[in-house]
Amino acid sequence: MNQDIEKDRNPALPVIGRRGLLAAAGGAMLLAALPARARRAAAATTGPLPDLAALPAGAPDRRLFVPTEQRYAPYLMILAPMVNDIEDADPATYGFFKGGWWRTPSAPYNARVQEHVYTLAWFHANARPWNPYAGDPALLAALDAALGHYLGLQHDDGSWPEYDIDERGMAPTGFAMGYLSKTLDILRRSGALPERQEQIRAALHRGMTWFLDPATTKVWQKKPLAYANQTTSGLAGASLALNLDPDPALRRRLAEGIARLAADGQSPAGFFYEQRGMDMNYNFEVMLPEMADAYHQTGDRTLAGMAGRFADWLGYNLVREPDGSGYISNIAPSTRTSSRFYDDVRPDPDRTALNSLFVPEVPALAAFLSAREDLAAARAAWAADTAPVTPAQKQDTSPRILAHAIHGERFPTRKAKDKAVRSLPYLKWKHFVEIRSDLGQDFVFVRRPGLYLGGYFGTRGTSYGRTGLTFLWHPDAGTIVHSLNNNNQGCWGTVRANGVPDNAGDQAAEYFAGEPGTAPWTGEHSRGEGTFGIRYGAADGSIRTEVTVTRDTVRRAVRASGAATEQIPLVLLPTDTLVFTDGTPAPYHANTTATADGIDVRRGAALIRIRWGTARAASLRFGSSTYFRDARRLIHVLRVPHDGSVDVVITCD
Repeated sequence: MNQDIEKDRNPALPVIGRRGLLAAAGGAMLLAALPARARRAAAATTGPLPDLAALPAGAPDRRLFVPTEQRYAPYLMILAPMVNDIEDADPATYGFFKGGWWRTPSAPYNARVQEHVYTLAWFHANARPWNPYAGDPALLAALDAALGHYLGLQHDDGSWPEYDIDERGMAPTGFAMGYLSKTLDILRRSGALPERQEQIRAALHRGMTWFLDPATTKVWQKKPLAYANQTTSGLAGASLALNLDPDPALRRRLAEGIARLAADGQSPAGFFYEQRGMDMNYNFEVMLPEMADAYHQTGDRTLAGMAGRFADWLGYNLVREPDGSGYISNIAPSTRTSSRFYDDVRPDPDRTALNSLFVPEVPALAAFLSAREDLAAARAAWAADTAPVTPAQKQDTSPRILAHAIHGERFPTRKAKDKAVRSLPYLKWKHFVEIRSDLGQDFVFVRRPGLYLGGYFGTRGTSYGRTGLTFLWHPDAGTIVHSLNNNNQGCWGTVRANGVPDNAGDQAAEYFAGEPGTAPWTGEHSRGEGTFGIRYGAADGSIRTEVTVTRDTVRRAVRASGAATEQIPLVLLPTDTLVFTDGTPAPYHANTTATADGIDVRRGAALIRIRWGTARAASLRFGSSTYFRDARRLIHVLRVPHDGSVDVVITCD
């Protein structure tokens, strides 16, 4: 750990507070009705909890934070309100983090709500010029109560619940092992709550025994693993727990679990398995940091190998904007969440920060992280800002931000990052076709000198995904077309008269090289320079599409069984100039209609021409999806109605 953890200065727990005294007889009756495991934990602490004092006016002073601890400031702002919401009037739920601060359902049986025990432990144990709560007895009393409730939720087999009191959950158990092992480390270093320390040690042993057992099918499903990020969280938690309290048998099972994770938790395409497919948010913001945590604790190079394969996958799916603002994500295939972008510099709090631990072993990851110099400048600007610190907002209070801070940082230098950026496939090469397949899904990437095109075909993992073409990038202009997921109004495709797009369903594809009508293309990887084509269609046959890609052009020939609308989500900047071919200008952040056969988009020296052959009543409507911290890029959806037959040609000059 890189914190200076102080000994507890106020071990005595107060016995009175603002919430009123419990009725002793009623409290005893309620406690008697609890499961045995809950009675054991709750018996250690009962009675009203004292208030945790609010921060002094004007606190905290930004200048008092060392740069690497600025991430604690938003959590410091909510510490007192969160602590003062802890239940102390109902013996059956004593110590429950009520108030809806973290995770849903915000219910006493949800063990994940209790993960902020780590946050309380850290603030109690670590003296800082900006932390008035170090050694605070009210904070320690709250921590004791919250731990009692957390431990009381554990089942006798070692698992914890999330959505129902009787659930044996992989996620609540895996993450509990992580937060409780880190909390135990803090308590041992500070000497606080010795009885709780022993209870946590025993709980961790039970949890690891359940979680690491290959016969626990809730965790170790047949390949592919469902929600591999949750599996990884348990391995990371067990890694620290076994460093604190070694157990040779469990250590062997941990090593075996890491090997199984590599074999069953990562697709041959490179992504980590989530809900029947990939998910950028869970892969990049949860799974990879948890892997880094486990790697830091174990040094197991299997994890570094997994990170390397994932970095290769990111190289095709995070598309860098030429102005350096950041990366736009190939989000249409994501099965669970909708993280559209990543800023080039991500100041604290940053959920991907721990990924930096892999950089020495996996230098390709440097492309997707903040450079040291840029992050230092952002932190200096934060310290110089005179505005009050913004508190963390309810639900957006992930304790992982703080729990991962203990491992330090290995962000790349700007020189190392620039080198990694230059090695991105679509920047390194001007000609390739890459098709990666798994789970009945094809992930297609086509690079030609004037463009980079993405596609997603086959069987959708979940209803979140949107099949078809997914993005179009221009070497000078950046991303021009970006298909969203979980959104029928912001996907790139053909919309039927009933409002349902072809993207909102499975679309099997075949591929060809050369002009349309040539034999199917069977290569998995090609550096060829000629025409590449994709044929695909809706499962019911109502829409068929043929795409041909040349040096600077994408042509979509659509044939539908009835009237339909072509839908193209454009990512536009306020400095772009848009004009329909009939002369009608399309202002930024405005809705425009025109009867035209095309539209021109000019961005700097780049010109993107979109043509649909015949003058039609087209519209361009702005949406709510923005990109990057400056929010200058904004989705505008181009819609072109037709009678069922249309050829749309996009030329990137």
